[in-house]
Amino acid sequence: MHRSQRPNTHSVPVRRGPAVAVSLLAVVGLTLTADPAAARGADPDDAPLGGISWRADLATPAADVTNVSRTEGGLRLRDPRPGPASSRSPQGQGTVLLPERVLGRAVDRITPDLEATVPTGAQVAVDVRGRDGLGRWTEWREARDDSPALLPRAVTRVQTRLTLVTAPNGSAPTVSGLRLGAELDDTPVRAEAAEAVTASVYATREGLVGGTTANGHVIVPNDHFVALPSRRGLSPKGSGEYSVRVCGPARCETAPVWDVGPWNTRDDYWNPSSVRESFKDLPQGTPEAQAAYQQGYNGGLDGSGRRVLNPAGIDLADGTFYNIGLNNNGWVTVTYLWTGTGAPTKSFPTWGTAVNIRQQATSASTRVAQLPGPTTVRVQCQVHGQLVEADGHSNDAWSYLPDYGGYISNIFIDVADSWLPGVPNC
Repeated sequence: MHRSQRPNTHSVPVRRGPAVAVSLLAVVGLTLTADPAAARGADPDDAPLGGISWRADLATPAADVTNVSRTEGGLRLRDPRPGPASSRSPQGQGTVLLPERVLGRAVDRITPDLEATVPTGAQVAVDVRGRDGLGRWTEWREARDDSPALLPRAVTRVQTRLTLVTAPNGSAPTVSGLRLGAELDDTPVRAEAAEAVTASVYATREGLVGGTTANGHVIVPNDHFVALPSRRGLSPKGSGEYSVRVCGPARCETAPVWDVGPWNTRDDYWNPSSVRESFKDLPQGTPEAQAAYQQGYNGGLDGSGRRVLNPAGIDLADGTFYNIGLNNNGWVTVTYLWTGTGAPTKSFPTWGTAVNIRQQATSASTRVAQLPGPTTVRVQCQVHGQLVEADGHSNDAWSYLPDYGGYISNIFIDVADSWLPGVPNC
């Protein structure tokens, strides 16, 4: 096998009891035999990497369904009356969170093929998100057949959320089928900030006890949650997967995002212009409602054409509102906790051809991607895993590559140290 650069030059002792050494060929996924069947036997997932697709199961009951019924014709809204609470939209809405899909490789580009009957003025939104090898969810991204969703990092698990919205006259859409395609995009990596975004925004009290939020939660007295004007950071019902730390005059509170609003529903103002869904000409951290109210942006109207009456960028449930020390609507400091990677990365060169990236720190786990030749990779953290041997050297350290959603043996990182300097444990 041709090797373009040297392997690591230090040996690392086994640190987790007796480990089985793995040959270089087994980890890289190559074999010296000319028999393709034998090659597949040595590495059962050694099929060519590329796009994959699947049909979503719309018939299986799911726990997270809000105002949607399953009929013979497909998914329909159960009640077309207005909702959700914070947006105060006159149009009815319902959501279905489909089960998580475990994929055999890393992807970051999702394209839907939706089968639906959508009356004029009605909508069906297909939102997707992904989970990487560290268990972190990406933000939600809407996927359309003419505009695939590009996730901020490579993932090996994908989840889909359907949002059905009535037309102004009450006509409702019907979803009869959904197929999704996924692949690893070949465009440059979409960088993520290490630190979560923080902004000063105007907060209003949501109230609306007895109303239903965008994720199906029924609001109770002294409730603790927030609403943000975009579905991109909406947590599933009962979860805190997308949460904010909101600080007021008295104290701070961490609260989940359970509703969409105030004012807008497509204003992810915490994102930079490069990925912000709407109002891309506004500075990061400035809600559209704030710009409309203070500066006359968009003629002083929100995204639905309503006159903006306050600069609110966040709604607070009663319990959160009073707990942080507010008695009237006012300015607060908000940190959008899911927006940072939580850790910086360091870049290193690699060597070798057809180096497999694995879901876990072992060559027996699923291959999620492949490095076709020497390149430079971003490493977020490293772990001790399966011992790998090559040319008389051994290494049990594996590096997590956030851009691919998996691990490679450090023996393919072309530096002198087996344990990468300055890179923390995962």
